[in-house]
Amino acid sequence: MVGLCALVGLMVGSFLNVVIHRVPAGESIVAPRSRCPRCGTELANRDNIPVVSWLLLRGRCRTCDAPISPRYPIVEALTAVLFAAVAARIGFEAELPAFLVLTAFLVALSAIDLDTFLLPKKVVWPAFFSGVVLLGGAAIYDGDERGAVEAAAGAALAFGILFVIHFVSPKGMGFGDVRLAAVLGLHLGYLELPMVGLGLFLSFLVASVVGIALMVAKKRGRRDRVPFGPFLATGTMLAVLFGEPILRVYLGR
Repeated sequence: MVGLCALVGLMVGSFLNVVIHRVPAGESIVAPRSRCPRCGTELANRDNIPVVSWLLLRGRCRTCDAPISPRYPIVEALTAVLFAAVAARIGFEAELPAFLVLTAFLVALSAIDLDTFLLPKKVVWPAFFSGVVLLGGAAIYDGDERGAVEAAAGAALAFGILFVIHFVSPKGMGFGDVRLAAVLGLHLGYLELPMVGLGLFLSFLVASVVGIALMVAKKRGRRDRVPFGPFLATGTMLAVLFGEPILRVYLGR
């Protein structure tokens, strides 16, 4: 199961590269086929194998020898690793598809936010509604009323907390982050409601550590903008993967 999810993650990661590149540009993610941005040559199937093709081509276009960003294999490999990790953590349970889909959305949104400082509604809303459908289906299949209730409460709680922060400091917290918080709260709440608080805490903790490190390295100043979406995604994934033992220790279970 873990190996299969990793393989699926590689293929999904290849598609996410299309989403990351085309959605901010307002282009279709369905057509045309992937092309070299420099010479416009349509990529053959052999040049579209996740990670492998980039390595065999040594990071260059077969036709014009233009460099291909290493972000492409990084996104593919990262998605595969995260899919495997989530599968190992969740197991063969009804909610596994929901958390794999969440993982894919988080990878895409993080990369888009890093590039554009935006979390597009056309990506965030599908992430939310897919979570509602998949987690709702899992709750019905398992007869898990608790999960459904706490998922709804988690979405409202996370949205409310970040909405207050946005209201107090709109320049420091964009509304895209507020929307994304509802997605994260929905999924973490399904695991258990305290996971929502842990996920948000880890998000702000990682953001603080990285922010301080960037200032020490003189890569950013106090007033420079830093996209918060990737930190929300990181905190969420840490909570999904390691939240249970953390809460066990913290709550003394």
